[in-house]
Amino acid sequence: MTTTYAALLRGINVGGNRKVPMAELRVLVEGLGHTGVRTHLQSGQAVFTADHGDEESLAAGLERAIAERFGFAVDVIVRSHAYLRAIAEACPFPAAELEAKQLHVTYFSAPVEAARFAEIDQAAFRPEEFRLGDRALYLYAPNGLGRSRLAEALARPRVNKGLIATTRNWNTVVKLVEMTGEAAG
Repeated sequence: MTTTYAALLRGINVGGNRKVPMAELRVLVEGLGHTGVRTHLQSGQAVFTADHGDEESLAAGLERAIAERFGFAVDVIVRSHAYLRAIAEACPFPAAELEAKQLHVTYFSAPVEAARFAEIDQAAFRPEEFRLGDRALYLYAPNGLGRSRLAEALARPRVNKGLIATTRNWNTVVKLVEMTGEAAG
């Protein structure tokens, strides 16, 4: 049985560093035996179908291939269409009423407990706020991610210790659901 996935690459093509051209990424993913490969934006999203493996093994295979091809390590999170759709549907904020720059999802490599974020006093960051989901964190930042003090606090190494975390704005969240849905359907 084939499953459609999105690979989320962390920290590529930012400020001219760690360049991974999307055309080369598509060739690399196809070279791993995956089909229906498409990319979205330059910030590192690839959609593909696979008939073997699970999210963790697919991510590890992509990480190895990227390191071999480009000469640097890139963290990768792979998630299925069903998961991506469930995350979008479970959004605790009124996504349809917000600008895409105001709403973000941080995808984590593993489940996270609320205790990990206990040191963050959410009231001190209002009107910004976050809520936890299934291996994800929803962030409402009314002035955008670049100006978000809460996003900065959430990105602290001690908060994310032992996890891969990568954030996407709501437009990208929705687009990945669409792209993986088209490939799955």
